[in-house]
Amino acid sequence: MRRIWKYITLLGIIIIAVPIVHLLSTRLSEVEVNEKIVKGHTNDESHLNLTLVDSIIPVEQTRETLIKQLRSVLKYAQENNLKISIAGARHSMGGHTISPKGIILFMRPFKGIQLDSTQQSIHVEAGALWSEVLRFLDPFGKSVPVMQAFSSFSIGGSLSVNGHGWQRDVPPISHSVKSIDLMLADGSIVHCSRIENPELFKCALGGYGLFGIILSAEITVVDNTVYTTHSEVISSEDYPNLYKNLVSSDPRVEMAYGRLRISEKNFLEESTLVYFKRSDVAVIPPLSDHSNSSELKRTVFRGSVDSEYGKRLRWDLESVANSLSRGNIISRNELLDDDVSVIKNLDTTTTDILHEYFIPVENFNTYLNDVKIALQASEIDLLNITIRAVDTDTTTFLSYAREPMFGFVFLFNYPRTNEADNEMKALTQELIDIALKYRGTYYLPYRLHATKQQFNSAYPMADSLFRLKLKYDKNERFSNIFYQTYR
Repeated sequence: MRRIWKYITLLGIIIIAVPIVHLLSTRLSEVEVNEKIVKGHTNDESHLNLTLVDSIIPVEQTRETLIKQLRSVLKYAQENNLKISIAGARHSMGGHTISPKGIILFMRPFKGIQLDSTQQSIHVEAGALWSEVLRFLDPFGKSVPVMQAFSSFSIGGSLSVNGHGWQRDVPPISHSVKSIDLMLADGSIVHCSRIENPELFKCALGGYGLFGIILSAEITVVDNTVYTTHSEVISSEDYPNLYKNLVSSDPRVEMAYGRLRISEKNFLEESTLVYFKRSDVAVIPPLSDHSNSSELKRTVFRGSVDSEYGKRLRWDLESVANSLSRGNIISRNELLDDDVSVIKNLDTTTTDILHEYFIPVENFNTYLNDVKIALQASEIDLLNITIRAVDTDTTTFLSYAREPMFGFVFLFNYPRTNEADNEMKALTQELIDIALKYRGTYYLPYRLHATKQQFNSAYPMADSLFRLKLKYDKNERFSNIFYQTYR
């Protein structure tokens, strides 16, 4: 009997020790390095777009001095025949904030926020981060109706890419925008809304900085609701039906997302559905500091890089965490205030690259079957697939959600080499073809691996958009690598 207990104890120690050793090894193998960019150059979140530029100009903090500064920059650019691109938090991955040998306007310093309680909206300047907006609104008991999954992106950047989040069955961010102030290439400032200058409004939102400089926006606000947490581990083929029954059919549910299992065992066959229902709790907990838990989450995530064991461990730990959190109370702002550092890659020899594909709801399973075959045939390391529902976007010209869609967000990791990037390019083109096969689209802020034919197939309105650009910016003063690739 003693021998049996000895073996049981030893087995228990091993079961506990193996994941601890794996996570410690992951953390100890990482060295955080502040990458130095060659003088006169810039890069973006892909770390694969090192580009020579004329200058990077941080903008002024007050509106009056900012306007004067920007008009001076526009004059300088015209006199020297220079292009201008616009950057905020710089999380795009395809040169969208870069124009070779051009000027980059760094908008982050311009970040004022004002609440208009009579209109149930905020006036926010383009450089503000969503985290700053949430912390500004929290004492007023308010929140934002739509934003991206991480709060470390800028308002101007999110409007320029027309981001979306995991709010239940709502259109992208543009849906929540009442108006914007836009500086055109001639230095004039135009107020744009669905009523005033509606064409320019539709073009600038989701227009990747090609129509002018978004100075500020009026965005609607909602109540900072309190939720109870719910989650289910389900078969992936049952996801659309269960999402409809548990999320879409319940008006109390306001936030939801899914995650696919990516370990070799049951690859893409299992998924987690996490959703949040309005609670009757009256007291709203204040926003907390995530720093204590974020490093552990990051280490668990990074432990899945190039590791089948790490991928299984992450799935198991997240499943346990979801189970333990069922019934927990959490505020809307707390859910939204999540920093991208929770998945940060410290390895300067590799890069993490996002993809996103939008697929009509009825094509969920047939699309996923084809994707599974493509991913299993590839040697590129897949770190994550998250699922979010997006409703029809009727606001923007360059819409990616032209009917209700499921958005599949992929994250890959691969070496920063031309060979690996070419492998990623081939896989990307295959994944885009699969999306197009099922009447889907792909998201544009990432690596420019799509062919021109694929771009035009996914966005047949792009030619018209580019013609409208020449209407408002005849000298193509606002430009970037994305525009130069697909115009």
